Amino acid sequence: MLHFQVGPGTDRGLGRAVVSTIGHLLIIAAAVAISSVPIVMTILILLSPNRTRSAVPFLIGWVAGIVLTVSIAALFATVIPTSRFERQPDTAVGIVEIVLGVAAMVLGVISWFRRRGRSVVATTPKWMRAEAKMGPWSALGLGFVLNLRPKGIVLALAAGLTLYADAGSVRVAIVPVVIYTAVAASTVALPIIVTAASPRRMQPRLVAAHQWIETNGGLITSAILVVIGLLIVGMGISRL
Repeated sequence: MLHFQVGPGTDRGLGRAVVSTIGHLLIIAAAVAISSVPIVMTILILLSPNRTRSAVPFLIGWVAGIVLTVSIAALFATVIPTSRFERQPDTAVGIVEIVLGVAAMVLGVISWFRRRGRSVVATTPKWMRAEAKMGPWSALGLGFVLNLRPKGIVLALAAGLTLYADAGSVRVAIVPVVIYTAVAASTVALPIIVTAASPRRMQPRLVAAHQWIETNGGLITSAILVVIGLLIVGMGISRL
């Protein structure tokens, strides 16, 4: 891995590597974006009296957490043994991707069974209801910490491994990481931006979205995790 091509085909090869990396990362970024916990937390902050103080710091913490966890995961991926030959499949990378894909599916199934055991109308956990008293630093820290949930760590590891396997250099990785972060953070960023522009119009929509996500968001997230896990397994198998 980590090859640097020199010669006339360098730019062309760089472009192909960037496109390939983005294609794989978008699958994982979609799973991060659809995660119900950060979306619900965003809505609760926007419905709270402290939204002007807490919303933007929460977004900054969420984005910083995404970038940092993926970067650290890509760094850790360098310890995986790879082939000495450029054209030979990287079996070790593929095996780790398969393991991460299975882990994502297991998390999705566990989350689904837990959700089924609860009442149809979900209740917001106490720690999430504390957003009314949340200041900017608390919101910043919460946004960052939400990336450290088991689901977030598994997806970050999968994204980091993809960066290591498909990008191969910092130069190639920059654009994919920016796009990955933009997609993964979009479901937190967009409500904050739109609410800042038109808070009165967004108020009833935020309430309705919160009620819908509380009832259905967990099940949808579980299903998405299983699907994304299958796709990550497929990516791993393709490397064998």
